[in-house]
Amino acid sequence: MLKRLIVLLSGSALVLGAAATPTEAGIKVYEKEGKYVEIGGRLQLQYHRVDPDGGDSTDEIFFRRLRPYIAGSASKNWVGKFQFDIGKASGSNEVAVKDAYLQYRGFEGVKLTLGNQKPPFSREFLTSSKRQQLIERSFTGDHNFGSPDRMIGLRVDGANESRKLTWAASFGSAAFDPDAKKMDFDSPANNDSDFNEGWLAAGRIDFHPLGKMKFDQGSFDSDTKFTLSLGAFSWSNDDDNNTFTSGGVSRSSSKADLDRATGFELSGGFRSGGLSLDGEYQLIEGDTVDGSFTGGLYRSGTTELDIFALEGGYIFNNRFEVVAGFDGLDADNYPDAWTRTSFGVNYFWNKHKVKGQLSYRIGENLGGVEGADANEAFLQFQFVF
Repeated sequence: MLKRLIVLLSGSALVLGAAATPTEAGIKVYEKEGKYVEIGGRLQLQYHRVDPDGGDSTDEIFFRRLRPYIAGSASKNWVGKFQFDIGKASGSNEVAVKDAYLQYRGFEGVKLTLGNQKPPFSREFLTSSKRQQLIERSFTGDHNFGSPDRMIGLRVDGANESRKLTWAASFGSAAFDPDAKKMDFDSPANNDSDFNEGWLAAGRIDFHPLGKMKFDQGSFDSDTKFTLSLGAFSWSNDDDNNTFTSGGVSRSSSKADLDRATGFELSGGFRSGGLSLDGEYQLIEGDTVDGSFTGGLYRSGTTELDIFALEGGYIFNNRFEVVAGFDGLDADNYPDAWTRTSFGVNYFWNKHKVKGQLSYRIGENLGGVEGADANEAFLQFQFVF
């Protein structure tokens, strides 16, 4: 019922917005004396095929993301936004809450955001899914492997007068999926009953010597810009919901409650005349509540994830882009490092707003298992308004 209602509301918003004025972010359906209401969304229809070495191929077509949003303001310097995803609807979980926050912009050079939002860690994760060169994110932006997903809390963003130095810090509540094959943080707005609960603090500094450069991948103009960044986060379990631990001992061989985790990021990006390059390295450590647990990523109650990604592409005439990437993940309990080599092409009808993408990914040692190889093909059409 809820899903049908949201689809109806989204469709109504589209009709209302058909004759409205488009903006860079969405469509303003009402604006008067500083007050406004804006609607927008993204649709990503994807075909995905997996060809495992020595196994049967599988494929599917589905909505990778189907995210309407509503934003607006009724008071000076205050903005609110609510975005939800119905592309991942399954069973009783019909809606995933994404951005849901209120924001204050009344301070010079500083912005305060309170609600469900991204913490400032991982260049790849902070780059919107609608502005990625490859269809799927690399390991450095995958919340299944250490990069925190959205949290509920407070985030502060700032910049110096020239905007060549920007910074951000956040603190709030973040949940953790205890599946030992992953290190998966998620927002408490979407958590399951067996998720651990805890507190997340994160921060970053970005240096832009030639002027501020957005996280967006792809270079559509001739300006030359680059960014160097440092980021870090720390998560600690508040011990309110350790479902799989009793008396300090894990009760499962595949699930492990997490006690704490820390992460460090070194990243950079370059844009110039069609050329777009990004690189990122992360070192993420985690300890389970049971100090003797071994399984998945963990050995004797701990793991250290070494994660890296290199991505690049070149756009011809703002229409056609060739892209490539290489990323890897190694963990304490992996016999061998998991690596992926990716190639792709993108065609833009209206930059990232309307585009078609084709990516091919060659995976080796999936899940750290030597010889467990698989190739994947992705085809995606994206429409953003």
